[in-house]
Amino acid sequence: MSEIKDHPDQKFVYDFTEGNKDLKDLLGGKGANLAEMTNLGLPVPPGFTITTEACRVYLDSGEEPAALRDEVSAHLGALERHMGKKLGQTDDPLLVSVRSGAKFSMPGMMDTVLNIGLSDDSVAGLARQAGDERFAWDSYRRLIQMFGKTVLGIDGDLFEEALEEAKTAKKVAVDTDLDAADLQKLVKQFKKIVKNHAGRDFPQDAREQMDLAVTAVFDSWNGDRAKLYRRQERIPGDLGTAVNICSMVFGNLGPDSGTGVAFTRDPASGQQGVYGDYLQNAQGEDVVAGIRNTVPLAELEKIDKASYDQLMQIMETLENHYRDLCDIEFTIERGRLWMLQTRVGKRTAGAAFRIATQLVDQGLIDEAEALQRVTGAQLAQLMFPRFDEEAEVELLGRGIAASPGAAVGKAVFDSYTAIKWSRSGEKVILIRRETNPDDLDGMIAAEGILTSRGGKTSHAAVVARGMGKTCVCGAEELEVDTKRRRLTVGATVVEEGDVVSIDGSTGKVYLGEVPVVPPPVVEYFEGRMHAGADDADELVAAVHRIMAYADRVRRLRVRANADNAEDALRARRFGAQGIGLCRTEHMFLGERREMVEKLILADTDAERTAALDQLLPLQRQDFIELFEAMDGLPVTVRLLDPPLHEFLPDITELSVRVALAESREDHNENDLRLLQAVHRLHEQNPMLGLRGVRLGLVIPGLFGMQVRAIAEAAAARKDAKGDPRAEIMIPLVGTVQELEIVRDEAERVIAEVEAATGARLKLALGTMIELPRAALTAGQIAEAAEFFSFGTNDLTQTVWGFSRDDVEASFFTAYLEKGIFGVSPFETIDKDGVGALVRSAVAAGRATRPDLKLGVCGEHGGDPESVHFFHEVGLDYVSCSPFRIPVARLEAGRAAAVAPGGAQ
Repeated sequence: MSEIKDHPDQKFVYDFTEGNKDLKDLLGGKGANLAEMTNLGLPVPPGFTITTEACRVYLDSGEEPAALRDEVSAHLGALERHMGKKLGQTDDPLLVSVRSGAKFSMPGMMDTVLNIGLSDDSVAGLARQAGDERFAWDSYRRLIQMFGKTVLGIDGDLFEEALEEAKTAKKVAVDTDLDAADLQKLVKQFKKIVKNHAGRDFPQDAREQMDLAVTAVFDSWNGDRAKLYRRQERIPGDLGTAVNICSMVFGNLGPDSGTGVAFTRDPASGQQGVYGDYLQNAQGEDVVAGIRNTVPLAELEKIDKASYDQLMQIMETLENHYRDLCDIEFTIERGRLWMLQTRVGKRTAGAAFRIATQLVDQGLIDEAEALQRVTGAQLAQLMFPRFDEEAEVELLGRGIAASPGAAVGKAVFDSYTAIKWSRSGEKVILIRRETNPDDLDGMIAAEGILTSRGGKTSHAAVVARGMGKTCVCGAEELEVDTKRRRLTVGATVVEEGDVVSIDGSTGKVYLGEVPVVPPPVVEYFEGRMHAGADDADELVAAVHRIMAYADRVRRLRVRANADNAEDALRARRFGAQGIGLCRTEHMFLGERREMVEKLILADTDAERTAALDQLLPLQRQDFIELFEAMDGLPVTVRLLDPPLHEFLPDITELSVRVALAESREDHNENDLRLLQAVHRLHEQNPMLGLRGVRLGLVIPGLFGMQVRAIAEAAAARKDAKGDPRAEIMIPLVGTVQELEIVRDEAERVIAEVEAATGARLKLALGTMIELPRAALTAGQIAEAAEFFSFGTNDLTQTVWGFSRDDVEASFFTAYLEKGIFGVSPFETIDKDGVGALVRSAVAAGRATRPDLKLGVCGEHGGDPESVHFFHEVGLDYVSCSPFRIPVARLEAGRAAAVAPGGAQ
């Protein structure tokens, strides 16, 4: 290891006996949990952990801390004394694994090297010590293969091809059928690959192997696949990874040895039972890679009952200790069980809700903790459609239901094609024999993943569950030919581009497109399924319980963005507590567009008044229906916002129409006037032009007509013994003077309606805060506003200088790939920029008017992370599309449960 003189007093290495599960920041998840299992007295092979701080020093400076080599030597010496053997000795060598372990689980994204310490000299000693020559040469070929790919950067396919050639020459199907002589030849072949492609011999010095492997693990933190996974999972890039150096135990010592992965509950469904995979005569990477199909964990009881019984007892101990689903890696070495890893396991969305409520019923956690165990993103996954069970289908085959959902797309057989087709708008299903970390880009791009090998603990299954992607694994009857880009099932051939459908809940694979229907959770929210009924799904019951608790503890109210009575009623069924945004421009489309055209073309006050008089009763009826649907709940109506040219024909289409009419000498006077109006209203940047409050100030009577329609509808609803609670919102205000002028006109119109109807109307008047100047002068604007609603879509555009319609398609992908964005600022609020303006506007507005009502109606109102921010800054409500209301309700509850003074 390189040495630099820094951090002289810092401790960079911890023995497994020194740490615990709460030191994940320092020891990474794997190291912290190995230490915790050691503390619990479980059978963990001895070892030590190099901290994440050492990694950060290396990543920052390019060199490892000066003290690290001596600390590693001291811990290695202690390990050698404990084991009674030394790293590098030839007669009975100590072998170690070098494994990554970041704070957050990143399955398969960083590097691992097993069997470090083997060499040309020590392989014979290992064979004598184990009494198994085949095992020794198998371990050595694995070391060269993993070291070559991971540490020396050699293409892994070169080793795989050599292994396949060896099996073909021997006429065997699996690597376990290769004998010691075959493996000895393979080692020579692997060493030639290293020499030819790395320009050096495979290192024979055991300490050099270990030191180079540690550096490779550090470097893998910034590998392309690790960075991509962190962006996908929103894991910070400055955490670094720990490195775990652990004495080897061997699952490839014959039929009484093996390796496996176990879950304390089913990660796909949440059901309790015996779940996992076991592979005899194998090392751990074989299971995760899916290169050989495993047997179910329950089969271990027949193979090795003593180890099985001990494993079941340990699994119960770990679940009770961690109070959660645990994911466990283990190895059996000649009948002796060893625990290699445990962590809180990744799970599907449905499993997350089921497990949370199960643990409450078992008394392991309380309702507040259960609420923190689920997320709005998981709830959103449960609202995705499922396949229609009544549809006619053509079944291709069945695999293991690894990650639920209904996915339909064109078959593709490599990640490059998946990405390429996805970017051109195609929905694709990535089909592989088995996936590996290099397939991550394609897995992200695909609607779902289908493999012919592997089980619920394979790379494809684990990563898909973490991403919420539909996945079917181990569909053995499907013969996947990636070179010819096809899969075959009997006489049926599926070529690349053919549509397939995969059901991650049942493991079924269908040819063609299968129609989808709403899932039970959506039926529950819409009132068509009642939790607690005899036929209620267990999942629906779990969602019901957690949602009920979230609603009890949340402070933020949740409203809907809805523009008509139908959407309003759906939102109300989903739990909306009002409408936070009714966009009146949507009421001017369709057949009413011609009436707006008359308004735009009006040359005289009389023509303008006639056009407004024609629109008034239609607007009034719209609001009557809306107030009836949301009776007793607030309805915030935004006055006309978009530029007027959006209501006129396309300039190119209209120009062609006029030109054709002129060629036929068949002039259409209205088309000519429309074309003149289109030219007159043309703006270089219409989103920053004549729109919002500016329309109300420039077109006399426009806002007055809308206010009158709202007031008359409210009066009519009161007359019908209803309880209308209308709020009038003026858009795109940048200065208090604009708001004061519109407010004066609105108050005059409301007074006229009250006088004419005898109704006493309480119509709140407020504004959207969607311009930086409005946020910066919020204290002044609050003098004329009874409420603010933050329009974070436009506020994000104007703060960043982005045109959303243009930039998302042009350069956002590059910004995300380069790490400039962790996530699009239109998806999750930019807390440092846009969020700072929201925070200051809240403070200034409430300083002027303490009872100022505050909400948000941009798309961020339904984004889980943004909801927590809005809770923190003190908004009263969020507003979002109807289908995101349950997500916002859940996240509002989660925000309250972790806030100071909230439920704990």
